[in-house]
Amino acid sequence: MAFYNGAAMPSLTRDIEQSQLANGLKVVSEYMPHVRSVSVGIWINSGSRREEGPENGISHFIEHMLFKGTETRSAEGIAREMDGLGGHLDAFTGKELVSFNAKILDEHLPAAFDVLADMVLHPVFRDGDIEKEKGVILEELKMEVDNPEYQIHETFLSNFWKGHPLGQSILGTRETITGFTREMIGGYWRRVYSPANIVVTAAGNVRHETILELARRYFEELAPGPDLQPQAVPRPHAAILTKSKRSLEQVHLILGVPSYPAAHPNRFAAYTMNTLLGGTMSSRLFQNIREQRGLAYSVFSEASSYRDTGYLSVYAGTGRESLNEVIGLILEEFRKFKSELVGEDELRRAKNNLKGSLMLGLESTSSRMTNLARQQIYFGRFPTMDELLEHIEGVTSEQMRDVANEFFQPQRLGLAVLGPLTGVKIGRGQLTC
Repeated sequence: MAFYNGAAMPSLTRDIEQSQLANGLKVVSEYMPHVRSVSVGIWINSGSRREEGPENGISHFIEHMLFKGTETRSAEGIAREMDGLGGHLDAFTGKELVSFNAKILDEHLPAAFDVLADMVLHPVFRDGDIEKEKGVILEELKMEVDNPEYQIHETFLSNFWKGHPLGQSILGTRETITGFTREMIGGYWRRVYSPANIVVTAAGNVRHETILELARRYFEELAPGPDLQPQAVPRPHAAILTKSKRSLEQVHLILGVPSYPAAHPNRFAAYTMNTLLGGTMSSRLFQNIREQRGLAYSVFSEASSYRDTGYLSVYAGTGRESLNEVIGLILEEFRKFKSELVGEDELRRAKNNLKGSLMLGLESTSSRMTNLARQQIYFGRFPTMDELLEHIEGVTSEQMRDVANEFFQPQRLGLAVLGPLTGVKIGRGQLTC
């Protein structure tokens, strides 16, 4: 029996089934009979961290190109067909995966899956479309570079994961984007978009045999494709980087430390600590730096996990004259987590927040479809809601103190600062915690 806010809850079982085709493609579904929609996704188990050198940004570029047309559909035809179904078509590229997905009425699942499979299996990569899309993505890159919060995150990650593809931008650079050729794009697509590297997930008013039959119809006759080579585990770098940009009004900073991989057993303690540190409006950093002292409008922490590593970071935007004070306040919270046990009331709030976020995050078919993919890719299993809630409930103050002492060490702290930094100096000696 699970508990929420001290009260017993009924068992939260999920009707999940999984299969695997002979060529390695995996199919996972969750039956939700109380809805009329279905969310379906074709997931590529590889993202930007697999790119090497001049390939940087090619996963994201291919994601765009798959919307440009297939052997039998034009770009406009894809859009018109999905609009005609009353559905929503979407895609995204991450560090470790790429998704093409749709949400439609259950009766339109076969037609929507036909569109998705056609996009993934039969792109044409026309030279003219490639050149036009380079312009589109270069504009996207300019838009992001104009955003200082994006820029400071990219600056931090490129140094924290220095020398490893995990530190590269998902978008790529102007140099790599302009250098993409039809041969490069087609070669990368053939290497990565193979059945053994694909997961199909569906959630909603759909039986497993229905989505399995669709997967077989479109993918079963394909060869498994080449095995993707194992990737090197990234090594974090505790670098300090300051980048002056006088056109900015604020100073933007990120302080970060290593953390656990996605499947690490201590991840729930790390998530709980992150919630208390800066994950909510009642968190220590938000209340202390924004509400009590008025030193920042935006301040938060986030925990990011990958297959083999992770990091926990704090972002803040503040005035130049307040920079050192804000850094000191962040480090003071790190010290408190290392030396003081979190009180029961604060711990209870964090647990309730995580439980509520987990439950609310699985209310829609699209969120459950995404959850199925991530569980398959990162864990290879599908824990029940009861199990997840019990893991959160089991976190102790002592566990969080141990996590803090493992990672909140001066020699493990990375810092990136961007803004009008004339006269500002930051040394390693300041980063004591």
